[in-house]
Amino acid sequence: MKTVDTFKKHIVVIGGGFAGLNLIRQLYNNRFYHVTLIDKNNYNYFTPLLYQVATSFLEPSSISYPFRKLFKGKDIAFRMATVMEVDTEDNILHLSNGSELQYDFLIFAAGTKTNFFGNETIRRNAFSLKGIDDALFIRNELIKTMEKASLKTDPVEKQKLMTIVIAGGGPTGVEVAGMLAEMKRHILGMDYPELNMEDAQIYVIDGSPFLLAPMSDKTHEAAYEALSSMDVHIRLKTQVTLFENDKVHLSNGEIIEAKTLLWAAGVIAHTFEGIDEHSLGRGRRMVTDAYNLVQGYHNVYAIGDISIQFTDGAYPAGHPQLAQPAIQQGKRLAKNLLAMAQGKPLKPFKYFDRGDMAIIGRRFAYADLFKHKFHLGGLLGLLGWLFIHLISLVNYDNMLKTLYSWTISYLTCDQSLRMIFRSENRENREVSLSEPVTEHKFTT
Repeated sequence: MKTVDTFKKHIVVIGGGFAGLNLIRQLYNNRFYHVTLIDKNNYNYFTPLLYQVATSFLEPSSISYPFRKLFKGKDIAFRMATVMEVDTEDNILHLSNGSELQYDFLIFAAGTKTNFFGNETIRRNAFSLKGIDDALFIRNELIKTMEKASLKTDPVEKQKLMTIVIAGGGPTGVEVAGMLAEMKRHILGMDYPELNMEDAQIYVIDGSPFLLAPMSDKTHEAAYEALSSMDVHIRLKTQVTLFENDKVHLSNGEIIEAKTLLWAAGVIAHTFEGIDEHSLGRGRRMVTDAYNLVQGYHNVYAIGDISIQFTDGAYPAGHPQLAQPAIQQGKRLAKNLLAMAQGKPLKPFKYFDRGDMAIIGRRFAYADLFKHKFHLGGLLGLLGWLFIHLISLVNYDNMLKTLYSWTISYLTCDQSLRMIFRSENRENREVSLSEPVTEHKFTT
């Protein structure tokens, strides 16, 4: 005789970020579905704080947590793999580990990757920041660059090494610039007394007329003033067009000599073999109806940054690719799936905009709440940013680690995380600071 479990439908979720994880949490130990998560990493990580790992203010373990530990006792299966192909006729996924997985409902929550807009020189030579691996690589390279600068006698070469250009004036670009400016002001001179901190130059380049363009005019002005007061050079209505031979070429004709370009200028959705091109919209996002069902399919859904909806009256061009829409879509789809299993009516997704937040360095934080009706800055903005980001971490372990690191950083203007950890097998290959730099290709 078959058990009740035999009759459960199988939900497969691709991607364990904000959207995927919040959907899965609503389905813990449910009576109607088996749930399997597929992710290329074996851990969840908190994307908004990646830049603090990249700039040595947080350890990776402060913002990440293993899926298997998170799902312990929750009746959720996990597979570490990437999806190679989707067979929507037979409802089968072909995975990178050579296995196949049958599904009844397929939910894409895989998010986005860096968009280099077809510029190969930038893709090859710039740093991008989309995951923990990227953050650790940037952290190592920034520290190695300062070590190299401390050995240089040629002032031109020294300044190139100490110049960082950030392409993109959105939250990632602005927050990275603020943290780097804090390091310049409080840390680098202490760690590298042989360097002149006046040679350390930080640039933010953005094609928009404003920093933090989606936020309010008050925030635009406050962010510009804050970064300027921290000695960050800002170029607006300008784009990076080329980066090679230690030269960053701008659309206004300016050339900045720099060894480091951090690319935070745009994203594009992940795509999957087997999903019809006609189901994709702007930014390669999957077009869905009001219930997050992908156009052209009866059992394939998309939530978060990988999806775009035109059915929400307040957002006729689609929802912003932010954490809150992803979280809310994940929760709503889970509730609809449970309602579907019980024969109850479904509810269309409506986004409730709680607001946008950004922080610059240790002192400046801004919040535009409820569709920019309320603006917070100063101490209230800072406390609000700290509170929201702390409670958004995946568990209490992450919260405590992050709070401890922030407290140390704030009280001492310092942090003891500026260490280079390499992934090579050191028994087989010794690495020296003077070895030639190899070309790295950045993947997301």
